Amino acid sequence: MAGTSAADTEAVFAALANESRRNILLLLSHLGDGLPSGYLAARFQHSWPTTTRHLGVLEKAGLVVVRREGRGAFYRLNRDRVRQVVETWLSHLEPGSPEKTWTSSGPKSTQALRNSKPQPKGKHR
Repeated sequence: MAGTSAADTEAVFAALANESRRNILLLLSHLGDGLPSGYLAARFQHSWPTTTRHLGVLEKAGLVVVRREGRGAFYRLNRDRVRQVVETWLSHLEPGSPEKTWTSSGPKSTQALRNSKPQPKGKHR
């Protein structure tokens, strides 16, 4: 499984932060592929433009794939993308050895993290 970039992770989690977008993904997951945008919009109590914006956020994050036919748009869940981003993020929560390293603005290894002392608020290093 290939890793994902920080930007990919941010886009996916930002999209998933909204309850309506999570519900759209659940509908796509449970009711099948290729659901028309009108069908999705009719399932929610917000306006058509709001539904369109939610679908656009999901598409930009890569969580849905859109097939356009004439004036219609059909949406399907991109399960592989969801799985890839979430599994990559979850892998960061696995316990690491003292040799494990990463890029960050703070400590760069498990050992450095263990040895770092919290800075008082308002003071810079």
